Amino acid sequence: MSAQAPSLEVVAPGAYASVQDRGRRGYRRVGVPWAGVLDPRLMRVANALVGNAADAPVIECFDGGLQLAARGAALRVAVAGDALIEAELAGEHQALAAWCSLTLADGDLLRVRRLKQGRVAVIAVEGLALPAVLGSASTYARAGLGGIDGRALAAGARLPATPASARVEQMLADPPLESMGPIRVVPGPQSDHFSPGTHAAFADTEYRVSSQADRMGVRLEGAALAHQGAREIVSDATVPGSIQVPGNGQPIVLLADAQTAGGYPKIGTVIGADLPRLAAARPGQALRFVWVAAAEGERIARAAEAETLKLLRSIRAWTVGGVDEAALYTGNLLSGFVHALAPEGDLHGVPDGE
Repeated sequence: MSAQAPSLEVVAPGAYASVQDRGRRGYRRVGVPWAGVLDPRLMRVANALVGNAADAPVIECFDGGLQLAARGAALRVAVAGDALIEAELAGEHQALAAWCSLTLADGDLLRVRRLKQGRVAVIAVEGLALPAVLGSASTYARAGLGGIDGRALAAGARLPATPASARVEQMLADPPLESMGPIRVVPGPQSDHFSPGTHAAFADTEYRVSSQADRMGVRLEGAALAHQGAREIVSDATVPGSIQVPGNGQPIVLLADAQTAGGYPKIGTVIGADLPRLAAARPGQALRFVWVAAAEGERIARAAEAETLKLLRSIRAWTVGGVDEAALYTGNLLSGFVHALAPEGDLHGVPDGE
């Protein structure tokens, strides 16, 4: 039996990986950003799959290339996100589905190869235990807070965890579909710094995500938004989702690691329900925006929470390597059969799948 303390080793961090949780709340007034996961729904689903508390720390990664290995004990993990993953189990390579839990034996390897949609995936580890700094284990690298040594994960980093419990593996029966609609935005708080025509232009223009996109914010490229009056203001509070418009007129959408105050006018704020989708947009991806009232943003938030709870209720047990009978029966896999009671010559008397 290995003498190592149970841990998940980062063999390769990929494009960027870090420890995150729900974030560091209550300190923005003294200049400390929330940090935290860019997509809280992914965190909640991944943690539910391994049996953790909903807001337990997770690993957030971008694109692909992240490789993790179990050390010292068998560890249970789960990947939430539209990811292509594979595992090396007892020396054998296996392609696996995301949205389910998996137990890695000591020495087994998990790889997130790439993301099919978006840029962000979340990996939960059963019993992942990291100390909280200002109430959160989230990594905020610019100030060296949280995570492992206050920085993004690097090869060789080890995250302490508990050995996998005896609970059965879990899977998400109905993974969420990608939303293709425009990003919804509430006006303000500096609406008076922009003319009505500028507001209309913002909603009528297609913008593209520039290469300057990270956990701090997303710089957009498109038609310049003209200021009405001064191009700067006395610095005031910002929040994730704030859309700052600097002097060049190219909007910047702030994300979890962004500064807590700024001197650029803010034409609007992306609603919380749509911010994860914007955060996951790839450089070069086209985006459109639409204005909504604050009350509509609140309604959408309630609907998004109801959808998340529905997803969590769809989690069920599954057997690694077994047959998912429910998927077979509902997957419309069979066709071309002739119904015995169909009219003569009718080869299509039964819909596909019956």
